[in-house]
Amino acid sequence: MPARRTPARAKSAIPQLDWRTPQPAPIVLVSGPEEVCAERAIAAVRDYLRAEDASLEVSDLRADDYESGTLMALTSPSLFGEPRLVRITGGEKSSDAFLTEALAYLEHPQDGATVILRHTGATVRGKKLLDAIRAAAGIAVEVPCAAVKRDGDRFDFAAGEFKAAKKKIAPAALRALTQAFADDLTELAAACQQLIADVPGEVTAEVVQRYYGGRVETTAFTVADTAIAGRYGDALIALRHALDSGADPVPLVAAVAMKLRTMARVAGRRGSSAALAAEIGMKDWQVDRARRDLSGWNEESLGRAIQATARADAEVKGASRDAVFALERMITVIATRAPFGG
Repeated sequence: MPARRTPARAKSAIPQLDWRTPQPAPIVLVSGPEEVCAERAIAAVRDYLRAEDASLEVSDLRADDYESGTLMALTSPSLFGEPRLVRITGGEKSSDAFLTEALAYLEHPQDGATVILRHTGATVRGKKLLDAIRAAAGIAVEVPCAAVKRDGDRFDFAAGEFKAAKKKIAPAALRALTQAFADDLTELAAACQQLIADVPGEVTAEVVQRYYGGRVETTAFTVADTAIAGRYGDALIALRHALDSGADPVPLVAAVAMKLRTMARVAGRRGSSAALAAEIGMKDWQVDRARRDLSGWNEESLGRAIQATARADAEVKGASRDAVFALERMITVIATRAPFGG
């Protein structure tokens, strides 16, 4: 059965702004699922307006729990004419009352008011309103906040944090930081900001290790990633740190095995990431990662690595008295692409 296609979004007639540097407009649509980026964008618009006029009035309302007349009441000029900012959340769950009044507001936006609509894109609820905003050239802008899922996206996100702060970070430090917070963008953002605030001069790998070494050491995938990348010394150090931190050998082998299986499924296949992901039942970001992991590998070395991992799996589950030696031998075969044996 062919993969179901998501309907293409209509081409937008309004400016698309970077979430790090948005600027206000009468209507600001903050779209997409990534909450960290959306929160930053909304805060940046508020700060921009407040810097222009400290008397800015800020109001919040929910599109899914909306009382008729609220939008007009909050955007109407006050007695002293202060600028107004209205932040609306829950756009993907908009009530009928909100949709009706928001569409009417688009026709006659209030002078001195900025309305921010947050829509995660989780549902197509309110599509008519989204289309109307995206067609409202001259009064609206959009700030897309796409999901940060791929390893490369997280790396770029962290690099952007340091670039925006004009702070230097060593490539190895950036890699270690993104590996340490691979599952939570909010924590990664907070870690970046902590290093930016605390560390004088360049952020090095040693600094990241000092701050967040515990997270790096106990991450089984750090061991797998460094071994598969051919960084033999780093892989052995990561393995030792993981074991010293109390990591169980069985999940360590499982992490390596999972990455090797993914590489084997992707190896030699052509086509776009999306098409291949749909064909073999994976996510496109997993395909992209596997293709990067396959750099420097061939069919023979990949086969040897899979054999070594299968042997280690049996040994750490009781076939050998020395689980640590079994792990070290597996890492050696994988990281050095050495012949399987011994």
